[in-house]
This record gives sequence, C-alpha cells and structure tokens, in this order.
Amino acid sequence: MRIVRGLAEATKSLTHNRGLHLDDSLPPHVARKTAEAFGAAMTPAAVAAEILRRVREEGDAAVRDITRRLGGGELTGLEVPPSAIAQASASIPEDVAGALRLAAGRVRRFHESGLPKSWHDPSNGYGEMMTPFSRVGAYVPGGTAKYPSTVLMTVVPARVAGVDEVIVATPGGESGYPDPVVLAAADVAGADRVFRIGGAQAIAAMAYGTETVPRVDVVCGPGNIFTTLAKKLLFGEVGIDGLYGPTETVLVADETANPTTCAADLIAQAEHDEMATPVLITTSEEVARSVVKEIEVRTSRLDRAATIIASVRNRGVAAVVDSLDEAIELANAYAPEHLSLMVEEPRALMGSVRNAGALFLGEYSHEVLGDYVAGPSHVMPTGGTARFNSGVNVRTFLKTIPYVDLDEAASAPLAKAASVLGRAEGLTAHAEAAEIRAEIPQNTESR
Repeated sequence: MRIVRGLAEATKSLTHNRGLHLDDSLPPHVARKTAEAFGAAMTPAAVAAEILRRVREEGDAAVRDITRRLGGGELTGLEVPPSAIAQASASIPEDVAGALRLAAGRVRRFHESGLPKSWHDPSNGYGEMMTPFSRVGAYVPGGTAKYPSTVLMTVVPARVAGVDEVIVATPGGESGYPDPVVLAAADVAGADRVFRIGGAQAIAAMAYGTETVPRVDVVCGPGNIFTTLAKKLLFGEVGIDGLYGPTETVLVADETANPTTCAADLIAQAEHDEMATPVLITTSEEVARSVVKEIEVRTSRLDRAATIIASVRNRGVAAVVDSLDEAIELANAYAPEHLSLMVEEPRALMGSVRNAGALFLGEYSHEVLGDYVAGPSHVMPTGGTARFNSGVNVRTFLKTIPYVDLDEAASAPLAKAASVLGRAEGLTAHAEAAEIRAEIPQNTESR
C-alpha cells in the first residue's frame, strides 16, 4: 500500500482519472474469450451492444446461445422451479438460514423507516402520489464468489416499496442451478421468480422480455463490466438504479484509531476483487505505518490472499494529512462507495460529509456489517458517482406522481397568471385554455 503525504499530493493521487472506466480494454484472457464467442475482437461496449441486440431479436434462443458460447453451459430451462428453491431452503445449515432471516428483518425495518408517503395539501390544491413499479428485476452476480446478501439488499427494499412482482436473475453453478444459499435468500427475501441467467444477457432478458423472462420496469443490482455496460446502454428504455464498478472503501482515522481493526476492514474490501480500492486517510503517521504493517501480516493466512495482495498493491493508498478537516475534504473529493469514520468523535464529522454511498460511524459500525446485516442496501455508487447518486433504497422502486386538485375559486387567479405567461411565451392556445374556464359558467347560464 502506497503512503502519500499532504492534502495536495493525496488529492492528486486519489482523484486523478477517477471514474467507472467502462471503456477500458479487457484483460487478455477475457478479450480472447469474447473474441472466440463472437467471432471477432470487440470492445466491451460492442460486446454488450451485440448481446442486447441478439436478445431483443431472438429472445430465449439468444440467451441460451450466448450463455453457452461464454462458458456458462447448456441452459435447458431458464427458470429455477419453485421446488428447487424450496429444496435449497431446506438444505442449508440452520445458522446460515438464521443469519439470512436476521439480515432480511433488519433490511426490511430500515427501508420501512425510510418509506416516503403520499401527501395532499387541500389549501393549495396539490399533492404527490408515491406509486411503486409493477415489476422489478434484480441482478445478482456470480463469478468467484456467491452473493446471497445481494439478493436481500435488492429484493427486500423492492418488496417494502410495494412492487407487485420481483424477479431475480443470477448465474447457475456447477449443478446448473444457482448456489443453494442464493436460492434460500431469494425465498427469505420474497422473490417471486428466479432465473438462472448471468451476464449482459440476463440484463437484456429482463429489460426487453423474452418468451420465458417477463419484461420489467426497473433493473437493479451490481455486476461485471458487461452487465454494467448493458445497463448503461438500456438507460431510457428501462429504469436503471445505477452503474457500479469494483468496490471501494475509505477509512478516515485519527490517532485514536485501532490499526488492527482498520487493517481488517481494508483487507475485507480488498478481498472482493483485484480492482477493489482500499484507502486509508489519517492524521497520524504512526497509524498509517501500523495499518500498512498489519495488512502485510494479516493477509498471508487468508483464503483469498492473492486477490487481497493485488488489490492493496495496485489500488491501495494510505494518505497522511494535517487535520480531520483535510481528511473529510479529501474523502468528499474522492466520493467513495463506503466511508468509515474511525475517529474519537465520529458524529461530530457527519455534517461535513457530502459525498459517500454509505457512512459508518466508529469502531463498531464497521463496513462488513453493512455488507450483510446492518440494514441499508449494500448496492452503492462507486467510481465517484456518489457525488450525484445514492445506493439502492425504497425510492429506487417508487415513482412520484404529482397531482393538482383545485376548485373554481382557487383556480381562477391561477388561470389569470397562466394566461399572462402563455401569451408572454407566444402560446395563445395555452392562454385561451386558461381563459375559457372563466367563460364557461357565464355561457352555461345564458343557455
């Protein structure tokens, strides 16, 4: 992990070329695989566009063919039967089932607390209706790990929002079906249907609809570069929660921070992916050195040590700054997915935080709890998009429909102003539509 010193140097190091980088070239082995699958070398965006085109035009047949070409095996059936989900739920260890239920309960209560309400102001003649979407599709990635937690973090808030139908798409495993814990999570979360489809073809199937997969109103969830590009290309045709890249965590630490727990939290995020970004921002040179040393000592005995080492070596940064004000300024400039305040008085800094997907306050509110059981969804903005986007929440699955409800007395003075503005804009039909309301009662009486 590199150590940089001073706000200027740290800002340059962390914010240079900051972004999702969806146009980056593919790793050689992925480039070879896609070239073999599609018959030519292609950019990531071109691959995603071709998958979208084929699924839109060919439906289930394209989903099956693309999955086979990309090494996902033969899909004899796209949907996981309810009996297989029930069997999976019954087969998992009781401690895992209990943890899923605990997590689902906390996620549900968190989102119920934040559920927006419809409102009406009769004195002014207006209001808003909060209306849930009819059908939502949640994508749950597979790959080198399994993510039952992502099922909970997407399906549960959609359910709390009142969505009529929630479907899940996730890659199948060696058995042909998704991992039993993932299926059990779908059961606990209340998913209506599960499809064993991964990659951009899953996003396309949910966005366009196929013979088997129903068309959804919103697609949500994280994924690899191809699924993320598919979501980007579909913007405007289907609702999109956000675009997500590799995970990233920033720890702001003062001299009171525990280097061991700081290191453990950074390692936990580095474990996700070689492209994960673990960042320490501290006011203490001693803490910086101790955390770096702890990371080196603790990593070697972990299962995913190679991934952690690559992440920390290539993406990790420890920034030493002069004050906590500078530390928060740097964190806001970076706009991380996760921001942990490992300081003596974390609540005192909350009001200064402007850009973060989620905020974790103090030693015992660590980010791993956010990954699994704390309550907020762990599907959060990355790549600096926390400057303008929020993580998945109940509002992701709600439309706001404003309405106007005026009687004649309240409408008349507003109509006069609307007429004036309509004529000022040169839209005389608008003006007359406002003015004619005053004429209708008089004309009616004359008859």
